[in-house]
Amino acid sequence: MTDERKPVCLVLGAGAGIGGNTAIRFAKGGYHIVLARRSDGDGLAKLVSEIEAQGGSATGTLINAVEDGTIEQLVETTERDIGPIAVCLFNLGAQIGNRAFFDTSHKAFELGWRMTSYALFRLGQAMLPAMVERGSGVLLVTSATSAMRGNAGQHSHAAAIGGRRMLCQSLNAEFAPQGIHVAHVVVDAPVDAPDTLGRLLGDKYEAFKASKGEDGIVDPAALAETYWHIAHQPRSCWSFEVDVRPWTDVPWWNDNPPAAITTSPRDGKTAFGGEKD
Repeated sequence: MTDERKPVCLVLGAGAGIGGNTAIRFAKGGYHIVLARRSDGDGLAKLVSEIEAQGGSATGTLINAVEDGTIEQLVETTERDIGPIAVCLFNLGAQIGNRAFFDTSHKAFELGWRMTSYALFRLGQAMLPAMVERGSGVLLVTSATSAMRGNAGQHSHAAAIGGRRMLCQSLNAEFAPQGIHVAHVVVDAPVDAPDTLGRLLGDKYEAFKASKGEDGIVDPAALAETYWHIAHQPRSCWSFEVDVRPWTDVPWWNDNPPAAITTSPRDGKTAFGGEKD
C-alpha cells in the first residue's frame, strides 16, 4: 500500500496530453497517481519516472478498457492494494477522425460508445459504491466539442461523447447529494498532445499548431490546473460543467472554422483535421 497520508488519484487514459499532465499536477499536489492506458508501455514507464523524479509517487498499468472486467479489476486492485480513490480522471477518447456517414462502420460506431458512455457507466458502478460509503470523492470527465454539437463527419464521436455528457448529468443528479463531485469538462479546442491529435494529423501536426499562433492550441499542462481547481472546489460552489478553449477561438455555439482546417466528408480530403476535438 502507498503512503496512507496520500490520497489516490486514478487516471484512466494517461497519455502524453491531458491525462499525463493532470497526473503530474496531482502528484505535485500530494496524490499518489495510478496511471492506466491502453498501449505504449515505454511511455507509461516514462511518465511514472517523471513523476517520481519530481518527488511524487505513481504506479502504472496497461489495460484495454473496452474489455469486460478490466476497469472493474483496476478499481478493485487500486482500492485494495494502494488506497481509497479520492479523485478519478476519466480521460478515455473515441475520436476516429472525420468519416462520412456511409463510411462509418457498425464496429466503429459501437466502439465509440464502448469507450465513452459504457466505459464510464462501468467505472461508476465499480468505483462509486466505495465513494458513497466514504461520503466523498471526485469524478472528472474529459469531454469535447462533439458533446455539444454534432458536425458532419463526426457521427460516431458525437453520439458517443453526447451520451457521455448525459450520463454525467445523471450521475451528478444522483450522487452530488451523497458527497460525490461529478464534473464534465468540455475541451472545446485541439489539445497539444502528440499521441492523440498528433497521431490523427500525422505530418500536418506541426503546421497545424503553427497556423493557430501563440497560445492558440490548448496546453495540457495549463488545462491540468483547471482539473486541479475543480477537484478542490468547496462543496458550496461545485461546478458541474466547465468549457475551455484558447483565447483566439470562438466558442462551440458560435463557431465558423477557417476553410483551411475544415474537412469535407463528401470529397474525402483532409486538411489539418476538421472539428475541434
